[in-house]
Amino acid sequence: MRMLGIDPGLRATGWGVIDVDGNRLIHVAHGVVKSDRTAPLAVRLTQLHGGLCAVVEQYRPASAAVEETFVNKNPRSTLSLGQARGVALLAPALSGLEVSEYAANLIKKSVVGSGHADKRQVAAMVHRLLPGCLTTSSDAADALAVAICHAHHVQTRDRWAAAQAVAGR
Repeated sequence: MRMLGIDPGLRATGWGVIDVDGNRLIHVAHGVVKSDRTAPLAVRLTQLHGGLCAVVEQYRPASAAVEETFVNKNPRSTLSLGQARGVALLAPALSGLEVSEYAANLIKKSVVGSGHADKRQVAAMVHRLLPGCLTTSSDAADALAVAICHAHHVQTRDRWAAAQAVAGR
């Protein structure tokens, strides 16, 4: 099963695509969709949308996951991030994909084992879990972490559903 992880941001939205084969995670691709900092907000959001739609079209994931927004001290930054996050949810949803959302602490805990891991720790574990993946972008590494977290949770959900079906519930 192919999964897309998205780390939303107005300046740079990271994306990562992995394949899941049983317990094996396979790196497919990763990157960053950037918006023009000097452009009006509507244009920037359109740039992010177009870039994410192109990723969905090229890699054809079965599902997608997006990191949830945390509240910053600066309300303006929080609002801008929320708008970028809306685009990150919309682009795969318009393609008919199921889109899941995960809190940053849950993503870090799923990938690193600690909900308060820093970006270097997340990137190091992404590289360990996805052999051959060489990303220097923290946005792309974070997006791959979202995809890894999603893979773990989908597998757990599917196993739970199968166990419940066997038990007759």
